[in-house]
Amino acid sequence: MSENPVAATNEHDEALTEEDVYEALEEVIDPELGLDFVSLGLVYDVNIESDSEVYVTFTLTTPACPIGPQVSEQMKEFVGDLPGVTAVHPKMVFDPPWSPEMMTEDAKFALGF
Repeated sequence: MSENPVAATNEHDEALTEEDVYEALEEVIDPELGLDFVSLGLVYDVNIESDSEVYVTFTLTTPACPIGPQVSEQMKEFVGDLPGVTAVHPKMVFDPPWSPEMMTEDAKFALGF
């Protein structure tokens, strides 16, 4: 039986995907909790416009958390390093408010939830 040639071709497709962006966002670490923003459930939405501009809607564990500007810069750095990205637009929101239930099961386990 032969392999599917279409699958091999798609592996080299240069189109930016939401999955690529989420993988890059896994490099953004909450310094207090030591876990990434994706696992913590702090990334609410990723939107790619014109195949090159990335909009990331995220929150913090609490509105009083002082790391917002640092996180925005890290998002711009890590997502901006992806091939084809021309701009990264982080947007911090607090609605809906974050809760521990938004974390992945692995993150809940790591933090004792």
